[in-house]
Amino acid sequence: MSKAAEIDIVSVSKIYGTTTAVDTISLKIPAGTYCCLLGPSGCGKTSTLRMIAGHETISSGDIRLGNTVVTDFPPAKRGTAMMFQSYALFPHLDLVDNVGFSLKMKGVARDERRTKALAMLTLMQMEAYASRRPAQLSGGQQQRVALARALITDPEALLLDEPLSALDPFLKIRMRAELKKLQTSLGITFVHVTHSQEEAMALADLIVVMNDGRIEQAAHPRAVFERPATAFVARFMGDHNVISGRVTKSVGGLVSFDIPGGISLSAAGKAEAGAPLDIGIRTDRVRISDNPAPGFGFTGIVSNIEYRGASVKISVTGAGIDDFTVITSDQAFFENPVSVGEAIPLAWDINDAIILGRLDS
Repeated sequence: MSKAAEIDIVSVSKIYGTTTAVDTISLKIPAGTYCCLLGPSGCGKTSTLRMIAGHETISSGDIRLGNTVVTDFPPAKRGTAMMFQSYALFPHLDLVDNVGFSLKMKGVARDERRTKALAMLTLMQMEAYASRRPAQLSGGQQQRVALARALITDPEALLLDEPLSALDPFLKIRMRAELKKLQTSLGITFVHVTHSQEEAMALADLIVVMNDGRIEQAAHPRAVFERPATAFVARFMGDHNVISGRVTKSVGGLVSFDIPGGISLSAAGKAEAGAPLDIGIRTDRVRISDNPAPGFGFTGIVSNIEYRGASVKISVTGAGIDDFTVITSDQAFFENPVSVGEAIPLAWDINDAIILGRLDS
């Protein structure tokens, strides 16, 4: 296998007519990293992937692979390989010819490309099906063939566009494990587009959360989960309550802020008086307790309860807070159950209220 390449995206934009799909993003993906581009539909993640691949022209900025600026290179000259969402296998060719097709286009002799194609099918545990056509395979098997076809070119980076979206939930989880194992054993850079937070958390060394053509946060999954950079990241990753208000004072490392039409709360940190403020509180760090430190809790009305087996999700509304979630263990809930319509006191620790940043607009 060829050496993995660092991917360096430098002030890259993509503009379609009057629409900016990708807005001046810069990102370094270290060599050998499993990177997931994560975000809602239309956030610019697929356009970014296609620009790395060379399937989409760059409106401004540069992309570097290793030491080479590849901005103007055609896809075949970049050292990347792309696996498409649809797999795009040729229905009339057997698996060996499907996998070896790109080598055929490069003029590699038939015996050599068949040998290489069989070796790739063996890597994917698909050698027993070598003489079959794609229509005779399951979705998971077709995916393995598409992976083999992408990897036969010996790329420095493999680009995957929502590769698991067509699979059923159980197969998704199995293929996730196989992708991670494959990336680790090959040691090459993987860039994987997904809108599934769970998929990104399970696979990535580096999660890049995108919104509206911009990068909101690029960090290790644990950092994205525990220290979301912005209110968008906290909401999109889930498992966080986001409360917005305006700063009333900032003294001794403690910021106090008022929620419109509601209560006053606090958070550790600094902020300008009068400035807008967003804080994030993990849903599993909130407890039902009537002795919060001042500014670190409120009383709310239970609006919904969902039993989830090992945990229970309690939805609460409070003064100026429409939607607040508490996740508690099933044991804790059934020892002290609450019911819809009940007023309950909530509290959290000072360290669990995180001040969220804002992107400059």
